[in-house]
Amino acid sequence: MKIGVKLLSLLSILITFSCSKEEASNNNQEFIKAADMSMLPLIESEGSTYYNTNNIAEDALRTLKNAGCNTIRIRLWHTPTVNQSGFNEVKTFAQRVKNNGMKVWLSVHYSDTWADPGNQEKPNAWSGLTFNQLKTQVENYTATIVNEIQPDIFQIGNEINSGFIFPEGNLATNETQFLSLLTNASSVIRANNPTTKIMLHFAGIDGSTWFFSKMSAIDYDYIGLSYYPMWHGTDISSLQQTMTTLGQTHNKKVLVAETSYPFTLGWNDWTNNIIGLTNQLHPSYPASPEGQKAFFQQIKNTIKNTPNGLGFCYWVTEWIAFRGTESTNGSSYENQALWDFNHKALPALSVFN
Repeated sequence: MKIGVKLLSLLSILITFSCSKEEASNNNQEFIKAADMSMLPLIESEGSTYYNTNNIAEDALRTLKNAGCNTIRIRLWHTPTVNQSGFNEVKTFAQRVKNNGMKVWLSVHYSDTWADPGNQEKPNAWSGLTFNQLKTQVENYTATIVNEIQPDIFQIGNEINSGFIFPEGNLATNETQFLSLLTNASSVIRANNPTTKIMLHFAGIDGSTWFFSKMSAIDYDYIGLSYYPMWHGTDISSLQQTMTTLGQTHNKKVLVAETSYPFTLGWNDWTNNIIGLTNQLHPSYPASPEGQKAFFQQIKNTIKNTPNGLGFCYWVTEWIAFRGTESTNGSSYENQALWDFNHKALPALSVFN
């Protein structure tokens, strides 16, 4: 009887130790607390200054780092016609992020301009190519990005619900080619830097189960979802359930790759804002500095309480009204930035801690 008790006790210790090791293994990746700062080089080049919570002028990256942010997301366009998000700018900016002790997450649009579910125009430089020639260009471009910028996270495409690099990579009309382009890009990333994490990014909740079931043959690490209450509904529990199901079904880490919320319904320039009406808000969170903070905190808590939940990224973090109050070509998100109309850091930055 005593031997049996000792054996049971020993077995209990072994099980506890085994579970502890497994828990450590499942959670050995640092929780990602990211901010998209893609517009910062442009905004700084036009003379804007950012201030920390003490109203002292400070490098916006340093303010974020001090707040607890550990990753910066940067948008990359192939050959933009505007003076932003091109390769050289992004390469320089990525090094600056690394110098500030943060990781680099690249959102590679494979386009010369904004890519989203309704817009996936391929670069002009790739027009008129055969499909095999296009694949070669994708491979070469991807390899150049990995080798010269060396991102910690490589997001293949941006909100690729409908595919990317149209028309060849249109999921609805050219599914086989779309998957072939993704496969090739993923293989190039793995071959050139095996430590770089690969993300596939879907906008929203509805349709994500179907989309990621199509991705079963792709070699990738992270599932990224966009979540904005205005477009994707106000049921945050549905977001959590979707993340749980996707993570468990595909054995992947899951992140909210984009989210944001207004601290006011006011405006600070004459560029039309994306959100400006009460009916666009989540009913539990007013458009106020504390409401913005509470919404952001809820998103963070939801992800932390989700199996396989690995982190989040706040979008338009830096997009203040940088061209002055009279501008009609300024910011459509200045009321969702994490700096207020006086360019002072808002309370929501504390959520990164």
